[in-house]
Amino acid sequence: MPDVLLQTQGPVSLVTLNRPHRLNAIGGSLLADLHDTLQRAQRDPDTRVIVFTGAGRAFCAGDDLKEFDQQAQSPERMARMCDDIQVITRDLLFGPKLVVGAVHGYAVGGGLEWVLNCDLVVAADDLVGFFPEMQLGHFVTGGVTHLLPQALGHQRAMELLVLGERLDAQRLHALGLINRVVPRDHMLPTALALAHQVAERSPLATRLLKKALVRDLSALPAALEGERRAALACFADPETARRIHSLGEQTP
Repeated sequence: MPDVLLQTQGPVSLVTLNRPHRLNAIGGSLLADLHDTLQRAQRDPDTRVIVFTGAGRAFCAGDDLKEFDQQAQSPERMARMCDDIQVITRDLLFGPKLVVGAVHGYAVGGGLEWVLNCDLVVAADDLVGFFPEMQLGHFVTGGVTHLLPQALGHQRAMELLVLGERLDAQRLHALGLINRVVPRDHMLPTALALAHQVAERSPLATRLLKKALVRDLSALPAALEGERRAALACFADPETARRIHSLGEQTP
């Protein structure tokens, strides 16, 4: 079974993270499958909108810490992991088609970064999102070092990134980081309905609108590269391994 599923509903492609037994945690196989799936959806001439969601109890629980030792085996493995993570943000933000997030349960670390990479977001009322990277010795990716200060201002972005404050769906909505909050069983139908509504708009106009808005994020490519370098440095720091192994010992 692939780590990512692709279904089509007329002009809408549904991309689903499919590691529910690991709360869709991010590992090497999932990143490869997600990149391939997003590319297929972006290139499909019949697809006008992409809906991005997760199977099971969570959208995405962030990095799979059980894979850390494998990822940190060599500088080459670490560099490949950092590159693969940032490629997903490029697929989501720089692809021509609008992406509607349908998110629930947990959106942690890279999972919350992917939420911020979507063009529109429908959240279930059970959503909890936070950035644990600073506590773990990891570094944030997904362009959030640029996107979050732009959306919230320097001090609020610093607070969320450094302290890793847990944010429920209503708080994320109040901060303007998601568009709609609905009951859990309404989340995917609402996101699909929104996607079909977007698909009724002019494909050319919506494509040009996304391109124009992303052009305003002119500092984003530099942020992605800076995050990649910082993430690589954190991967290689012995303190990061100690923090992650300590967390594993505390987990029953």
